[in-house]
Amino acid sequence: MHNTALFSLNTQKYLTRFDEILAEMVRGMTQVKPTDSISETFILQMIPHHRAAIEMSENLLQYTTLIPLQTIAQGIIREQTQSISDMQAALPVCAACRNAPPERSQYNQRFRAIFRTMVDGMRNARRTNDIDANFMREMIPHHEGAIRMCENVRRFRICPELQPITQAILVSQRAGIRQMEALLRQIRG
Repeated sequence: MHNTALFSLNTQKYLTRFDEILAEMVRGMTQVKPTDSISETFILQMIPHHRAAIEMSENLLQYTTLIPLQTIAQGIIREQTQSISDMQAALPVCAACRNAPPERSQYNQRFRAIFRTMVDGMRNARRTNDIDANFMREMIPHHEGAIRMCENVRRFRICPELQPITQAILVSQRAGIRQMEALLRQIRG
């Protein structure tokens, strides 16, 4: 937790809500009990991850006046809402796709490392009075985490319905990172 007293009232409100959303995401993702299906486990972990991105984007939209960043945030909301819907629809079929214990162990071990790196990157993102820059510095490790989680799950046998979902996540998250990195460079001057 950071000391927000050094920031403007709006920045304090933004950061307080961000910290709440991050804590909710951590709880939601870590409370998932791994199942016999890597596909099912991935979906149950990714849904709270996506919900957090949606809520973080909604939080940003209360403060930003930067049109390109509004567009990025609206895209995150739209894409990740659709992805959650797709994952929920695939869940019953994916839950039936079982994996052997050694595969599940490898998946879970790698997931924990990815999760720690992502959360550390989000928690330790540099904070300033620039809410726009704060959001992008926080969201880039979030997107990187989604990419690594998708790459991890795709190393194993997963249900066919999950393949296009993970591919869409990879494409959208990589594009989002490129957009945010470019915008960060622009606003830094």
